[in-house]
Amino acid sequence: MQQRPAPEQIIFTTKDSSGKIYIREQKGYFQLIRRTLGTVLMLLFVLLPWLNYQGMQAIQLDAGQQRFYLFGQVLIPQDFLIIALLFTLAAFALFYLTKLYGRIWCGYTCPQTIWTLIFVWLERRIEGSHSQSKALDKAPWQGAKISKKLLKHSSWLLVSLLTALAFISYFVPARSLYADFFSLQSSATVYGWVSFFTACTYINAGLIREKMCLHMCPYARFQSAMFEPATKLVTYDAARGEQRGARKRQQPKADGMGDCVDCELCVQVCPVGIDIRHGLQYECINCGLCIDACDQTMRHFNYPSGLIRYQGEPPKQSRWQRHLGYGSALLLTLLAMAGWAYQWQSTELSISRDRQAMYRVTSEGLTENTFTLSISNKHQQPRQYQLQISGLAAAQLIGSETITLSSAEQRQHIISIALPGTATAVYTPFTLQLIDIASGETVSATSRFYHPR
Repeated sequence: MQQRPAPEQIIFTTKDSSGKIYIREQKGYFQLIRRTLGTVLMLLFVLLPWLNYQGMQAIQLDAGQQRFYLFGQVLIPQDFLIIALLFTLAAFALFYLTKLYGRIWCGYTCPQTIWTLIFVWLERRIEGSHSQSKALDKAPWQGAKISKKLLKHSSWLLVSLLTALAFISYFVPARSLYADFFSLQSSATVYGWVSFFTACTYINAGLIREKMCLHMCPYARFQSAMFEPATKLVTYDAARGEQRGARKRQQPKADGMGDCVDCELCVQVCPVGIDIRHGLQYECINCGLCIDACDQTMRHFNYPSGLIRYQGEPPKQSRWQRHLGYGSALLLTLLAMAGWAYQWQSTELSISRDRQAMYRVTSEGLTENTFTLSISNKHQQPRQYQLQISGLAAAQLIGSETITLSSAEQRQHIISIALPGTATAVYTPFTLQLIDIASGETVSATSRFYHPR
């Protein structure tokens, strides 16, 4: 009788000779979590550009004008610090999550994973099960194969196109984008970018799939540096599972046999085509599909679940020590964002003196200083402002006291301030106030009025 190879010598794979992975569909607890999260994130991604606020698109980035419209407010390039802080917060949150649960982002919420599984779902609906899909690829090119392949790739391209349009709608008004695009009224720039992102989605989710995660994503390369012994990773319990071996459902376990029945389902459902029973591998995206598959098998054999599970070693540090590093970074970033939001103003005003002359004396005996005002209206509606001077008695404002700015407009406005008589001081500090006539919101800037010596 031929001796069975040792478990570590057996390598199961769902890849064919070309390296393509045929993923088996799997239901279960973790798959339900993934589909729920994916559905919510997809709906947010698609529907947010359709949300209106005060008669305009609530979220839109105008790259040409360098404006970011956000629920009635406008962020200009000087305000983009908040974008940098937001990305910093997201990075620290990702690192923190990786330290606790490994590549949980990759397995549940990464767009590459979500779109790949959408494409796999379409593939299963059209070509059948993973084994039928594999057999179809090996079959000669005939009518049935050609029609299925055309239908599959057409559905992939349609999803890719809709994905690209949803993404571009964050840059081009969504309510006109779709109608203009399909009526051939959009600009060449829009058609070019939609084509580019359609191709990217189709290639990433349909053709290269796991290769993006394994070879192109930088996160896959450095994430292991954030692991610690207590990080909860998808783990196979070898002490309980070995010696593995096939058996019938009602057949008692033979002496020395473990709970693993060698059904290979954990390999067949893996999006990256690994066998989790070989231990920790950098390709694993911690998606939990193998856990659902194994638990299903354990239930069929009336064995306890958890042969494959999320597990980490007991932490050697206290709870506070373990969460101190990334927790502190997250807290500091949140405080910086709160500080930015507290000092941010929807109207900005700055004042600078005329560099040609400190002052001039008019024929009427008035001392006149000239200033340049830089005003930014960060509202999505036009605003009218009133200028007022405080700190200079009997000051006269030469020029219009009322300024009107359109939506998201930045303007330089030149004014002159005149004072009668003379003064003992070389200069007098004063404050210039800009009052929003509609809301009463006031911003101010300080400067100095220079007198003849």
